[in-house]
Order: sequence, then structure tokens, then C-alpha cells
Amino acid sequence: MKEFTIPFVGLKQGEHHFEFKIDTKFFTHFEYEEFHSVDVLAKALLVKKSNSLEFVFEIDGFVNVSCDVTNEPYDQKLTGKHVLVVNFGQEYNDEDDSLLTIPHNSHEINIAQYIYELIVLSLPAKLVHPGIEDGTLDSEILKKLEELTPKHIEDKSSEEKTDPRWEELKKLLTDK
Repeated sequence: MKEFTIPFVGLKQGEHHFEFKIDTKFFTHFEYEEFHSVDVLAKALLVKKSNSLEFVFEIDGFVNVSCDVTNEPYDQKLTGKHVLVVNFGQEYNDEDDSLLTIPHNSHEINIAQYIYELIVLSLPAKLVHPGIEDGTLDSEILKKLEELTPKHIEDKSSEEKTDPRWEELKKLLTDK
């Protein structure tokens, strides 16, 4: 993971751009095995100031995952952005997601963890194959789910009868 280590001591103040091609091998380091394949471009913009560093991370690409409904693999589009401010202090502190404090004598920072978290947190909570939404996916699991779905689901709100005494009062509201 040395390629994700940025030595900021030798850099002049201002903006510095970095790009990283993220693949499946990157996630084996974190022991994350939810992706079948990964093709993500991660960009890091470092703004070096006299007393702090500011990173703007952006990701764009695809990860191949399994659908939560049918378990069919598909490519999930990923985009995301995260800002990290790095201050210098007495000791290391990463309690805040967007603020990192590193010791004054530090001369480099590894950003692999932040890229990893941005990619994983950019995934939707429920992974649904696009073919389910547009009806184009032909899957045995979908057929079985449709077969087992109850045919007569009653909507209680529409069939609920109101007390006839209230009908006269409701007319007063509409007769204004």
C-alpha cells in the first residue's frame, strides 16, 4: 500500500493532484470480499497550507456485486466525494471522520483507508439488480418469488368502513 502514501513534506503550498486505479487486489489488503471485480478511479486533491492539509477524495467507477434479492451479479455504479482536513498536533487522533490530527514530526500520510471507506460507504444500502426494476432480468429466483407472493393482498386503508355518523360531519368540511 506504499503507492497510497503521500509524502507532503517536500511539496510546496497549493494544490497537488493524485490518481489511483482501484481494483480487486486493493480490497484483499482490507480483507473485504464483497466485490467480484472492481474498476474505480480514485482522485485525491491535496491542498497544502502553511498549518494544515486538506484532501478532497472523489471516486468514480463500477464494482461487480451480487444482488440482495436474486444473488445475480451485476455492475453497480459508484460515485462519491469526501473532504478530510489534516491538522498537526501533539498526538495522532482520528476520532472524527472529516478531521485527522497527526503529530508535528509527521512527513507523510497514507490515504488508502480513506479511499477504502469512501468506496464501501458509497454503495447503496440495498443492492438491487437493475433488471429487477425495469423487468428485464430473467431469473429462477424471481420466478419463484412471484410464485410464492400472496395473490390477494388487501389494502386495509381503502376497505376500512367509516362510521356513517361521521359522513355527515365530513360533508361540512367540503361545503365551505
